[in-house]
Amino acid sequence: MIRRWVDHYAAQVGAEHLVVIDDNSADGSTDDLPCPVLRIPYLRKQGFEPARMGLLAGISAGLLEAYDAVMFCDADEFVVAEPRTHESLRHFVAARPGREAVGVLGLNVVHDVQREEALRDDEPILGQRRLAKFLPLMCKPSLKWQPAAWAHASHGIQCPFEVDRELFMFHMKFADRDHLADIAARRHHLNTTEGRAKKTSWARSGDEMVALLDEITTDLDRDEITPFEVKGLGLKKIVQHRGDMWRATGDGQVIAMRNRPMVRVPDRFVGML
Repeated sequence: MIRRWVDHYAAQVGAEHLVVIDDNSADGSTDDLPCPVLRIPYLRKQGFEPARMGLLAGISAGLLEAYDAVMFCDADEFVVAEPRTHESLRHFVAARPGREAVGVLGLNVVHDVQREEALRDDEPILGQRRLAKFLPLMCKPSLKWQPAAWAHASHGIQCPFEVDRELFMFHMKFADRDHLADIAARRHHLNTTEGRAKKTSWARSGDEMVALLDEITTDLDRDEITPFEVKGLGLKKIVQHRGDMWRATGDGQVIAMRNRPMVRVPDRFVGML
């Protein structure tokens, strides 16, 4: 996904304003990217997750000395501002002065394995894929104007935030069956050998995650699936304040993917990424 990721955000803010953080890749995926690449050593000093969040806190605080706002997204997370209102993410940021941070509307894009072929690299994902599930847990505070530290795998932040109705995040973890099998197997290996992402879906094997995708896409009636709508989602209930942390909450990925309703990606987003 990294090449698509760079192309998407370069179109939004310019490649010179992106930083790819390479956590010890060995497949050449970050070679020759048109943006800065920061290659980091193994994060063993405090354990992977605390070290990763601490690293991001430091990098983002430094960037905020030069930029108005900073966004953090995993390589399979694509953030889009409401196209009916904002020309790009830069325009969205300019339209939100005085904010500390905002959360995204987190949509897990779903591969309908009975009707859709494997993803083709030469076409946008949204178009090849038309279904998704809205997950409250994925409404991360991805965009911030203040050097407040992210935590809990960036699902939380040390400042108040609300989920913004005009900022969408399309998460591509479930967007392709073969890709899901591969990445889930890699994550499961890191979970069992290095203890990464404990008590998350990383503890499940690639076969388990593919079985989940097959389960939720069996016998779908597309005629009954309606386009995603923001109205009635109860966004204010998603963010919970605990101590010095504000966090997006909801069922974990596996439970939510089983239980949340399937929705159709609105036509206005088709072809955007």
